[in-house]
Amino acid sequence: MLRPPSHPPSRAFRRLRRRRRTRTAVVVTALLVLVAPANGAAAGPRFADATQLAPGVRYETFSAPTSHGTAHGHLLTVELDDVHVKVELLRPDTADAVTGARAPVSQLADARGAIAAVNGDFFNITEVEHPTVQPTGSTVGPAVADGRPLKAAVPDGQRFGPALAPGTTDEDVLSIGTDGAARLDRLRLLGSVTTPAGTQELAGLNQYALPVDGIGGYTSDWGPSSRARAACGTDHARAAACDTDPYEVTVDHDSVTSVSTTLGEGLVPPGTAVLVGRGAGAGALRGLRPGDAVHVEYRLQATGDVPPAFAIGGYPILRDGVPLAGLDDTVAATRTAAGFGLQGHRLYLLALDGATESGAGLTLGELARLLHDLGADGAVNLDGGGSSALVTRPAGAAHNTVRNHPTGAAERPVPNGIGVLSSV
Repeated sequence: MLRPPSHPPSRAFRRLRRRRRTRTAVVVTALLVLVAPANGAAAGPRFADATQLAPGVRYETFSAPTSHGTAHGHLLTVELDDVHVKVELLRPDTADAVTGARAPVSQLADARGAIAAVNGDFFNITEVEHPTVQPTGSTVGPAVADGRPLKAAVPDGQRFGPALAPGTTDEDVLSIGTDGAARLDRLRLLGSVTTPAGTQELAGLNQYALPVDGIGGYTSDWGPSSRARAACGTDHARAAACDTDPYEVTVDHDSVTSVSTTLGEGLVPPGTAVLVGRGAGAGALRGLRPGDAVHVEYRLQATGDVPPAFAIGGYPILRDGVPLAGLDDTVAATRTAAGFGLQGHRLYLLALDGATESGAGLTLGELARLLHDLGADGAVNLDGGGSSALVTRPAGAAHNTVRNHPTGAAERPVPNGIGVLSSV
């Protein structure tokens, strides 16, 4: 079976967190130069409705002049040093699934008792290029919850969302490490499939698209969706045709129980792994028979020295306090973003209004500059448009309320989000 590693926070780190002083959330309203007025004076955002949701968690609204009009948005500022605060990856509870199940952000937050949340990563929402397969609802980038790797990144050419900025990949994430600090990181899948014939690389983990000639593993975290989409497209073209000869092998506790030339669907039981091969990967699996011994191992390798306790895929827009080169500065849209400052100890979660912004929105360049001037050193753009949602649950309230105005008539069901929990 697939055996992920465990990276629990150290005892010393837990003692350090308890000793840290609770910080009051402060929003830095530095001058924001999204667009310069005719008189040359700098224009900045205006804030209102500031509310302390809990120690270390602040919510407020803002408006900012842009090149496309006035954008209206909502901001959460979270002090990660506060011992009462925890940030979690939100996902549907249905069968503990990464994919195949989606829910509105407010429901995801209510299910975990979160006091605030935003939507998360871009995901496989449509399949117009492959009408014979169903969209999986699976996200683009890696995901980690409570230190446990849930999935790896699809090939860059298979992404949904804006084209990648130079120097970025679908392996890029916003993470919070076991040291409690937020950072931009890159999580690469390292894994192997050992069979009687030898050892092969594991090229995918719970992904809606696998690399050409690769082998992917699917666990109970995959959910009920069909795995047929995994063999469609190429590493560089999402719309490329589906393979005609994929192969699937089911492994229960290191022993093959079944093989198939048809990629299946339905929940994968705990302790069981389904291996899907395409091209050369399918050829490597085709010699397996029920009863053969197969051992699969994997991990998500971070670029730094600190393993992630939490990670969500996103589109990097700000690194080391500098907006990334190549960001689009012409197309404005409703955006959701996550950033961090104070050496990773302050988290910013932002969502723009949709229905009430009259098409203003922000370009990716404007979004990066806004987050920088709020105090962020690094940031990612998350799924936007109809997916953008920011919710809060004031003290004494039973449920979370949507604070922004989603582009559609109601919240769009999404596969994951970033939730803020408080112990007080």
